[in-house]
Amino acid sequence: MTAELCVEWARDEARIADPFTWARRLDELRTFSHFLAGIDAATQFPSGSPFGRSTRRLSPHIYTSAEIQRIVDEATMLRPTMSLRPATFTTMFGLLAATGLRISEALALRLVDTDLSTGQLTIRTSKFGGSRLVPLHPTTVQALGRYLARRNHYAGSNEDECFFTGHPDGRAIPYTTARHAFTRLPAHKDIRPRGGHPRVRIHDLRHTFVCHRLMLWLEQGINIDNAIMALSTYVGHVEPKSTYWYMEAIPELMALTSARFERATQKVGGADHA
Repeated sequence: MTAELCVEWARDEARIADPFTWARRLDELRTFSHFLAGIDAATQFPSGSPFGRSTRRLSPHIYTSAEIQRIVDEATMLRPTMSLRPATFTTMFGLLAATGLRISEALALRLVDTDLSTGQLTIRTSKFGGSRLVPLHPTTVQALGRYLARRNHYAGSNEDECFFTGHPDGRAIPYTTARHAFTRLPAHKDIRPRGGHPRVRIHDLRHTFVCHRLMLWLEQGINIDNAIMALSTYVGHVEPKSTYWYMEAIPELMALTSARFERATQKVGGADHA
């Protein structure tokens, strides 16, 4: 194996003339080259990243409030309509939009983790292994309470059972089931994605939560640099840079940012003039 051969294979044998595809193919050879080097000391592999990074950030879709409402409304019509399924996914999708939880965190939520008396959730299965408390808006608490009352008619009330379930024994809902329910919504096909993905996604609700929260803070005149620390903790990020990664320069957010910047420069200009 030579460096030239690796580059040639990654580029010339790929079906797509795309540097990202070439870079991913090259990554596939990297581990094999380490193995091969233990057998043949003359093994070579390209240094650096001749095709650039093998991963890229595709812009997410930031839902409007009307689009979120449509998703929640359409989930109430999921079949079978007389089962717990419509209430489960209506409440789940609404909770994701209201809190920015990861879908995996919502699916793993247990009854013991849902304290509606204090209005907060305990997230124990975070992406990075940590736990956190997630305070809830009163309207979210009410929605969870309505779902819980209906859920208890279908499933048990053992505190170790999953909060969102579709089974009498309170077992967890697989991600594939949640994703299938989302893709069954007419909104999934009708909403034109404004990001880089071909379809809108469940995960876009998390991006939307972050952007909408920033817009609200900008309207209220809150110091974003200070508030971002609280937001980072709330959504379960290890450091603020991960939260900044979730932001998207949508027109509404940029308009608020520009207006705030203009007010700041006017104040500075007025002070200098004085």
